[in-house]
Amino acid sequence: VRKKGASESTAKVQTSPEGEQVTAPTGATAKSEQEIDFPIVGIGASAGGLAAFEAFFANMPAATESGMAFVLVQHLDPDHKSILTDLVRRYTQMQVYEVADGMAVQPNCVYIIPPNKDMAVIHGRLHLMDPVASRGLRLPIDYFFRSLAQDRTSGLSVSCSLAPVPMAPWG
Repeated sequence: VRKKGASESTAKVQTSPEGEQVTAPTGATAKSEQEIDFPIVGIGASAGGLAAFEAFFANMPAATESGMAFVLVQHLDPDHKSILTDLVRRYTQMQVYEVADGMAVQPNCVYIIPPNKDMAVIHGRLHLMDPVASRGLRLPIDYFFRSLAQDRTSGLSVSCSLAPVPMAPWG
């Protein structure tokens, strides 16, 4: 699989979390010479996870200088429009972005996967790919978490999956 915009003379081949060969433009490897010295927090949720994202950011400290980047991956129907970017903006003072291909990850920002895309982080940049399966079993959260673990082998990564937690009958 070749990423759009990559050419033979300015490309570096990477292995995606699924074992596919992905060609990343050399601009995407610029950070590889520098250590990214902040945590990237990956958070995944199903389409029903809007309330969990809302609760997470509503309970974050108000300061925007956490020193962490947050990457939100929501599993949506490919034809569904996401409202997550607008929702998160209401609950944080950090900059919130819907990811564009090749976007560099910066601390104190929130990045949200666009609908009908898979996403990987390679050398501190977010890369969007068309899903292999257009319908059926799609695992964009797993795909992103694998890429995050591969990219951050020498640093701190925190990954979690938000799911509703049933209350115990006793309280």
